[in-house]
Amino acid sequence: MNAPAQIQSDDALSPAQTLWSMNADDMAAVDAIILERMHSPVGLIPDLADHLVGAGGKRLRPLLTVATAQLCGYTGNAHHKLAAAVEFIHSATLLHDDVVDESDLRRGKKPANLIWGNSASILVGDFLFARAFNLMVETGSMDALGILSNAASVIAEGEVQQLAALRNIVMTEAEYMDVIKAKTAALFAAATEVSPVIAELDDDRRAALQTYGLKLGLAFQLIDDVLDYGGQQAALGKSVGDDFREGKMTLPVIRTLTRADAAEIAFWRKVIVERDQDDLDLQRAVSYVRKSGALEETVQMARRFSVEAIEALDMFEKTPLRDCLQNLAAFVVSRAS
Repeated sequence: MNAPAQIQSDDALSPAQTLWSMNADDMAAVDAIILERMHSPVGLIPDLADHLVGAGGKRLRPLLTVATAQLCGYTGNAHHKLAAAVEFIHSATLLHDDVVDESDLRRGKKPANLIWGNSASILVGDFLFARAFNLMVETGSMDALGILSNAASVIAEGEVQQLAALRNIVMTEAEYMDVIKAKTAALFAAATEVSPVIAELDDDRRAALQTYGLKLGLAFQLIDDVLDYGGQQAALGKSVGDDFREGKMTLPVIRTLTRADAAEIAFWRKVIVERDQDDLDLQRAVSYVRKSGALEETVQMARRFSVEAIEALDMFEKTPLRDCLQNLAAFVVSRAS
């Protein structure tokens, strides 16, 4: 299995890389579980799963689980299985997403569905979901099972919401925030909430870590939205402009449309609703989004969520680990700078 790629920074070591180094032994245990549980006598399953899971990615969600478990003073090993379950849930949703989105790139590689086909990708995604639930049950924590299983259903609802809103240029900002809270932030929140549960901490600390994950996830997704209209492919792990090409409504587009004149609205209707796009349309869309100020506003909203994530951890003792988790919340926003 390839080593997971870290979020990159101009600094010698980003907060994500620092967090990884602080939890290297735990993450090695998580990777061993992932490798073991991807195995199946049906050869297509490990081959396809390893194409995505073994490609690395940031492993940010399972990293958050083991790091927050350490923050909570947890001394068992259930967090390894829960972190692996989190990664399997995330990977399963990516396999399903690629079928729906028809993207040409995932984690810097051709998506699995373009190699093995849509049916195989969907079924292997289902296999990974099942493996995730196996791991949850094995920990013996009904509360952790409840948190992660609820997150899995919420994510599915978010994906359906996003599909229903595809090419809908009258989508509201509130509707969009509901989608990303379900589609992205729910798993971040679950990944961090299970740690105080297995560590048997009080409800206040459980709520604080759930808030940290939720706000971090919202900030993370908003910055991804910004990068799709002005970032670098390496920062996204997918093709720049994918959201545009797929007709997805994101916050920068929604806010741009509120300030658009008749000619600009006609352009957005052509490229989003009618999917009539030529090679220069992405460049034109980026110019409209930049002119409207929507990118800067989206970054500002992400920054507010980042601050709320940082503040949520203030009740924990100040340690290098807490500082690193707080720095990570600031760093996800800095990707857009």
